[in-house]
Amino acid sequence: MTMDKRHHIIEVATRLFSEKGFEKTPISLICEEAEVSKGLVFHHFKNKNDLLREVFVHITSVIEEVDQQDAHIDVNDIRMESLINSIFDGMTKPEHRKMYQFNFSVMVHPTTRSIVVDLIDERYQGLQTSTEEVFRALGHDNPSVITKMFIAEIDGIAMNYLLNDDFPINEIQQEFIKKYC
Repeated sequence: MTMDKRHHIIEVATRLFSEKGFEKTPISLICEEAEVSKGLVFHHFKNKNDLLREVFVHITSVIEEVDQQDAHIDVNDIRMESLINSIFDGMTKPEHRKMYQFNFSVMVHPTTRSIVVDLIDERYQGLQTSTEEVFRALGHDNPSVITKMFIAEIDGIAMNYLLNDDFPINEIQQEFIKKYC
């Protein structure tokens, strides 16, 4: 039962941090919403920063789960299109919007970034490695650099989509596919 409670606390914290922000979410509110005691929260997490790290790991697993949907596809051009589609599909799920917005705020805000910087690096290295494999298989001259460009473009698109309600994400997705496929 404790793992279930722990996971429930992480899910509630993810939602509350996404809605209110990390600084404006007291542990007491997480306890109230999760219907657990402060003692139980601090049994599982050393402090609020430790909980933020677990929330970031949870968000990373949600992002990676979406991105892995294309892992079984072998034909390279189809694999690239599938990779792009899975990234855009994950980004545009309405139930993920606030979580993705919070993810960006954690990554750019100096205080929260310093708490999870190693996790950000780990996530980036994983994305770099898996995407670079696709570009290498497609025969790109410099798969490492094209992957960095690809990831930077995705981040820019995601940020614009998450910050602007009228961002033409579907048209951009189609142009992105034309560019890389």
